[in-house]
Amino acid sequence: MKAVVQDRYGGPEVLRIEEVPRPVPNDDEILIRVRAATVSQTDTHVRAAHPFFWRLIGGFRRPRVGWRTLGVDLAGEVEAVGSAVTEFKVGDAVFGSPSSFFGSHAEYVCSRTGRALALKPAAMSFEEAAAVYDGGTQALSALRQAEAKPGRRILIYGASGSLGTAAVQLARHFGAHVTAVCSTPHVELVRTLGADEVIDRLKQDFTTNGETYDAVIDAVGKHTFRRSRRSLKPGGVFVATDGLENLLVWAAMRLVGRKRLRFASGRRSREDVQLLKQLVEAGAYRAVVDRVYPMDQVVEAHRYVETWHKAGNVVLTIP
Repeated sequence: MKAVVQDRYGGPEVLRIEEVPRPVPNDDEILIRVRAATVSQTDTHVRAAHPFFWRLIGGFRRPRVGWRTLGVDLAGEVEAVGSAVTEFKVGDAVFGSPSSFFGSHAEYVCSRTGRALALKPAAMSFEEAAAVYDGGTQALSALRQAEAKPGRRILIYGASGSLGTAAVQLARHFGAHVTAVCSTPHVELVRTLGADEVIDRLKQDFTTNGETYDAVIDAVGKHTFRRSRRSLKPGGVFVATDGLENLLVWAAMRLVGRKRLRFASGRRSREDVQLLKQLVEAGAYRAVVDRVYPMDQVVEAHRYVETWHKAGNVVLTIP
């Protein structure tokens, strides 16, 4: 089969398409014919080993086996099933994340059942379904830390990205009052997703407008608790998704017993995938797709993601 692989860390040019052995499912696994997957910020970080800690996980000098092919989510069809599998059958259209964490930038991938997979909503294309999981599950994690519920005022910084577009919709679904922060080109998009208020970050700094919120979610890993704390109500929480400074502050707060800074865990669970499926089928959630690239243009897809200008998700189709 064909797969996108890398044998060293670096820029998008380290990626190439190579013929590799097609995986064979174990008894408790299914083989998925991948039709589409996203190119996420996680993919670009791991490809470049930036921040450096990715080398401690994926291989210090070069990507180890299992990390040569990226892709954290997928949509596709069940090609084969192991002898112990009862949940899926050959021909089922599925979406979610492979149990190996990475590997969906390939024609086929194996995944254990009972993990973060579900039947694809019938009305969604493979491209749309591939864009549901990663941003949606990260948004659910962030909103749990923000304690999203009716009456709670939540600000989402970076509301036009994969996590951000999901968080706006899901926070509104949970009944929260949503203030979304994004750049000028994406203001109208974010407004259509249900934000109660939209702040153009190129024209206004939310940290100086005098408004306060029960929670501030940094959906792009570019803000800090230190910059946001004056925008928090007493007892409010800043939810971080990245950032060394935030990690150091979080560690210090735990030592002194303060818990106003929390990290979204980004957990992968079957329950979250099923919830997202139900919301899609109910018309309460949609995946935002910015651009679609064929597999042989994966280098261009990575370059576009790294501009930080995408709205929602960038999808890679696997022909």
